Amino acid sequence: MGNKIQISNKQVFREYEILERYTAGIVLTGTEIKSVRQGKASLSDSWCFFVNGELFVKGMQIAEYDPGTYYNHDPRRDRKLLLNRSELHKLDRKVRERGLTIVAILLFISEEGKAKLDIGLARGKAIHDKREDLKKKDVNREISRYMKRS
Repeated sequence: MGNKIQISNKQVFREYEILERYTAGIVLTGTEIKSVRQGKASLSDSWCFFVNGELFVKGMQIAEYDPGTYYNHDPRRDRKLLLNRSELHKLDRKVRERGLTIVAILLFISEEGKAKLDIGLARGKAIHDKREDLKKKDVNREISRYMKRS
């Protein structure tokens, strides 16, 4: 299809340790998918929750579609995610038992033209874990600089 829309949540990898990743379909209205195809969406501060065995994403913002008149959508509404029943049960069980959370990582358009959301089962990082990640990043940067000079 040639559509290269990929909207990522860069904060996720700083704040959380991703344990498992899933790709879920997302239920959108007509004006929402048009806005996503224009790249007018944000995943910052978005997370997923369960209601009656169904998974929803909260905090994902999709800007209103400019040509859409009174048919426009609410930019901050909760949107339903589509996963297999077994995946839903597995995620629900892990979130309840271990106190993990589900975060939105990447919103993209698939080859078939459908909106998909990569979600991750995540555990929050402590401050010392964040510092360790920064140290590793700095060391790797120094090594790559040294390797380029050689």
